[in-house]
Amino acid sequence: MHQYNTQDLREQDGRHHLHPFTDTKDLGCNSRIITGAEGIYIVDSEGNRILDAMAGLWCVNLGYGRQELVDAAAAQMTELPYYNNFFKTAHPPAIKLAKKLTELAPEHINHVFFTGSGSESNDTVVRMVRRYWQLKGQPEKTVIIGRRNGYHGSTVAGASLGGMAPMHEQGGPMLADVEHIAQPYWFGEGREMSPAEFGVLAAQSLEQKIKELGVDRVAAFIAEPVQGAGGVIIPPESYWPEIQRICDHYGILLIADEVICGFGRLGQWFGSQHFNIKPDLMPIAKGLSSGYLPIGGVLVGDRVAETLIEQGGEFYHGFTYSGHPACAAVALRNLELMEEGGVLEHVREVAAPYFAERWASLADHPLVGEARSLGLLGALELVADKSTLARFEPGIGGRCRDNCFNTGIVMRSVGETMVVSPPLVITKPEIDDLVRLARESLDATARQLGIMS
Repeated sequence: MHQYNTQDLREQDGRHHLHPFTDTKDLGCNSRIITGAEGIYIVDSEGNRILDAMAGLWCVNLGYGRQELVDAAAAQMTELPYYNNFFKTAHPPAIKLAKKLTELAPEHINHVFFTGSGSESNDTVVRMVRRYWQLKGQPEKTVIIGRRNGYHGSTVAGASLGGMAPMHEQGGPMLADVEHIAQPYWFGEGREMSPAEFGVLAAQSLEQKIKELGVDRVAAFIAEPVQGAGGVIIPPESYWPEIQRICDHYGILLIADEVICGFGRLGQWFGSQHFNIKPDLMPIAKGLSSGYLPIGGVLVGDRVAETLIEQGGEFYHGFTYSGHPACAAVALRNLELMEEGGVLEHVREVAAPYFAERWASLADHPLVGEARSLGLLGALELVADKSTLARFEPGIGGRCRDNCFNTGIVMRSVGETMVVSPPLVITKPEIDDLVRLARESLDATARQLGIMS
């Protein structure tokens, strides 16, 4: 096994490496150095084995150490390490992956445009939506409506579509003609009414915004089936049917951002299928390759694709690595392995029901105001008072996250909400370990706060 000089690596990291979404000054030379992984566990440079309850960044769906994916990459790198899909060319991995994706997608989706990431996918969505309405003779329909606290990437277009205030504050002027409406966050914003009532009310804010702006200006609505980076916000069952009704009634495009929910996270190939909605565009990435190589795309519904193809001429958009052959080969093998291994059935019938039961047991903890889950997504709302559900001052989530690492588990903090998204191949005993380690991390945080002895 390779031996690492942890302190030397930390010092080099602190001197030269600007991390994403990180206060570099605060981090200093104290990064945790990850050197290996197997199954649902990662290993750091000091030999600590840590349960990765976030599947990397919501993406390592098949777990670590899958030699089949390594072999797929190596074989393709040997045969054709790179070529682009510009200038009337293509290569077998991109062609085969496109065919496979459209077989897995809902029947009204028969085309895919490849990108390198979820952020690039959402940049592509903006271009496609506005071009579509231009071709339909309604170029004034440029407004895309998203949700407050939604996340669609960190490029200028992705950050604009998302409704995260800190990103907007740092980015200066965002993309024009992007608006935001309420999120379906019942615990944080709707407890004075039933979830069903709140779900309809939150959805109807879309209709209000369309009327405010004028339907002649509104092009599309974009949202994640379940908000991931916003804190695993699971919409009430009444939410998505009302959103679909509104989009249909006003004839605007529906964009379901499947970057997190796609490829089995909710027990279906796509989160849209779980909620029985019919999107016109579906940005994808993350679990498409189980994170082994970077790849993304946009699944394009027939009414958009046919308009772009038949009326649009050349589409002046694309990326050097759109449909990269090695990435596409790994993604294709990843999807094949998911089918061969019955991964979606495992999530639906075994892992998700057991996870829901065990995760809910954390609701009795003194710090937890709500424990919610759907598929293999889970959230814990940290509260200072269980009787009133009053929140802590900001910072407790970050403290709990640090305690998680020290306990031997990766959980993510979103403000004062702790979230998890484990690999889809997780077993019942591993779910038991996840919940045990989560409780130990909560206990450590409660002791620091003087709530437990």
